[in-house]
Amino acid sequence: MKKFKIADIIFILLVNLVAFAAWRMAVYSFEYANPEYFWALLILPLWSIWFVLKEEKMQPEVQLSTFELLKSKKINWLGFFRPGLFGLRLLALACVIFALARPQSRDSWQDATAEGIDVMIALDISASMLAKDFSPNRLEASKDVAIQFIDQRRTDRIGLVVYEGESYTQCPLTSDHKVLKQLFKDVKTGLIEGGTAIGMGLATAVNRLRESEAKSKVIILLTDGVNNKGAIAPITAAEIAKEFGIRVYTIGVGSTGMALSPVRMYPNGQYQYDKVKVEIDELTLEKIAFQTGGKYFRAENKSALKDIYEQIDKLEKTKIKVTEYSQKTEEFFVFALWAGMLLLFEILLKTTLFRSIP
Repeated sequence: MKKFKIADIIFILLVNLVAFAAWRMAVYSFEYANPEYFWALLILPLWSIWFVLKEEKMQPEVQLSTFELLKSKKINWLGFFRPGLFGLRLLALACVIFALARPQSRDSWQDATAEGIDVMIALDISASMLAKDFSPNRLEASKDVAIQFIDQRRTDRIGLVVYEGESYTQCPLTSDHKVLKQLFKDVKTGLIEGGTAIGMGLATAVNRLRESEAKSKVIILLTDGVNNKGAIAPITAAEIAKEFGIRVYTIGVGSTGMALSPVRMYPNGQYQYDKVKVEIDELTLEKIAFQTGGKYFRAENKSALKDIYEQIDKLEKTKIKVTEYSQKTEEFFVFALWAGMLLLFEILLKTTLFRSIP
């Protein structure tokens, strides 16, 4: 038996490599209703080997005494490419096998329904919030951590109330968190009467939530001092919150002992700082949280404050109901079409360029 020619070996490798590459691509592109038909692909390498063996046997031999007669003859490149006709037939068979395996594309989508939580943040912006036991101070640290919290609550409406000796709404409930974060950044002390009106801050936040139809209504109240201003006592505001089904999480901000705090403001708006004892009415904050079904936290540094917001985030998770839909579409026609086109192309070449004369 004659040895395989290099062209024959290249032909076997190329045809089977193309078929294997097509199989890999198609397998990852579709799902298949009848994947067992892929076993039929084993026919391809066996058939190609049979073809090459048959071609080798059919090659004629002519013995010549000299090569002089062949010097002037041009190489017939069409003969070199003739095995390509069989390659087209082989690829057509591969497409038929893919069609029998019934490739299917899958379209899927989801409908998400969020049971939102409405959150009001009541932020103490009194001068004592400029104390430097947090970096750079209590107020800026509180703003930074609150903004991080907002980024985690994508489906919730959130608003902001600020208070000193009085209180006002810096931002009503909104799902536009970009605007809310900008309003957070604009917050500073000294905009209203000095002091710490915890009850007023809580009452204003309750007023913003009382008509909310959300499944869960929450207030996060943050302060670093003792209630010393305002017409509404903190416990009274807590009772109102309870009546409207609002949970209040209270946070006391400040280190233990002494802290470098503003003690005097100069006419130019600058502050004089000195060591001041940290006084937080933790008992009142605990009562507010307990009465409304919330929880009290103490933050002695920025890291602890961040941990507290993360705990609140876990306690008040938004419920999202997801309904998934899917639809499968038959894709075998594409492969059947390719099989037909490859066979037609083979017939066309066989009757024109590669036409053989009996």
